[in-house]
Amino acid sequence: MTKLAQTPLSERLRSLVDTVQHNERTLRRFQNVELRLIGAQDFASFLDTLFSHLPREFALANVVLWLDDRAPMLLELLEPDNLHALEHAQLKTSREGGLIARSLCEDDRPWLGRPAELADDARRAFFGAVPAHVPASAILLPLAAGKGVSGYLCLGSDDPTRFGAGMATDILERFASIVTASLDNVAHRERLKQLGTTDSLTGLANRRYFDERLREELMRAVRYRAPVACLFIDIDGFKSINDSHGHQIGDRALAAVAACVRQQVRLGDTVARYGGEEFAALLQGDRSDALTVAERVRLAVENLDVRDEHGERIALSVSIGVAARVVAGSPADAMSLGQAMMDEADRAMYQAKRNGRNRIEAQADALDEQG
Repeated sequence: MTKLAQTPLSERLRSLVDTVQHNERTLRRFQNVELRLIGAQDFASFLDTLFSHLPREFALANVVLWLDDRAPMLLELLEPDNLHALEHAQLKTSREGGLIARSLCEDDRPWLGRPAELADDARRAFFGAVPAHVPASAILLPLAAGKGVSGYLCLGSDDPTRFGAGMATDILERFASIVTASLDNVAHRERLKQLGTTDSLTGLANRRYFDERLREELMRAVRYRAPVACLFIDIDGFKSINDSHGHQIGDRALAAVAACVRQQVRLGDTVARYGGEEFAALLQGDRSDALTVAERVRLAVENLDVRDEHGERIALSVSIGVAARVVAGSPADAMSLGQAMMDEADRAMYQAKRNGRNRIEAQADALDEQG
C-alpha cells in the first residue's frame, strides 16, 4: 500500500464513502418496507409489516403504534371487535397514550431518548408494566394527518445510543409520512370492502363511495378551514374507440386510463369511476395543487401506450375540469359548497371539451376559492 493511501485524508475519504454506501443501503431497506406498507391490502397485513417485518429488517427491539380511534378514517378500523380479532398488543388506542405522546412530541416533533428515564405512566402506556419489555432507547414519531396528528409510531432498540438527542431524523420522519399515507390507504380499502363500492372493471371506487368520501372530506375541511379540490376527468372521443375497435378494446383503454389517474394522485386522495368514461378525483389541497395534479394526469394519459387488436397504438386524451374551495361555515353550508364545487368542476370539464379537448379548464367562479 502506498504512503498516499495511508494519509489521514485518504482515511477520511474512505470513511465518507463507507457512510454514503451505508446510507444508500439503509434507504433501500426503508423503501422495501415502504412498498410493503403501500401495497397492504388490509389492516392485518399493514400491521404485520410494521410489527414483524420492520423490526426484523432493522434489528429493533419493538415497534408500537398508537392510533387515535376518533380520527374519521380510523373509526371503523379501530372498533373493539376489530381490535380483538387482530390481537396485537403493540397496537394502542388508550387516551392516556395519546396525551403522553403529545406531551413528549412538542410542536409535533419526534421525541428521542431512553424510556427508562420517563415517568412510570409514560413507560407503561407504550411498553407495558414488564421492565424487560422496555427498550434501552426509542424514538416516538408523530403521524401527521392534515393539520392534526392521527397517531404515533414508536421504534425501540436494545442499543442505548441508537436513538438519542442530536440524531438526524429526516429518514425516519419521511418513513412516518409513508406510514400515515399507507394507513389512510388501508382504511380506504377496508371501507371499499365493507360497502361493496368498488368498480369491477377499473378497480377504482364507484360513485357511491366517492359521495361518502366527499362528505367526510368536507367535514374535515370545515373543521380545519382546509382547502379541498375536485377534478372531473372525461376520456375524449371514447365512443369512437368503442365503435372502431369494439367494447373489449374500449374496456382496456378505460382500465388503463383509470390506473393512470390513480398513479398521478397522492395515496390519501380519492379517485372514482363516476360514470361511463368519466372519473372524479377528490384532493386535499388548493387550486394550485389541483391544477398541478390535473396536468400530470393529462400528460400521463396522453403518453399511454394502449394497442388495438392489430397492435396499433390508440391515441388517448382526457379533458379535465378543476374546482377548489376553502370550506367554512356549518356542516350544512359545507355540503352546499361541496356540491357547488362538484358542479363547477363538471361545467369546467365540458368547457375543456368545447375548447378543443386534451386540456384543463377551471371556471372563474371555481378559482376564487371563497368559502
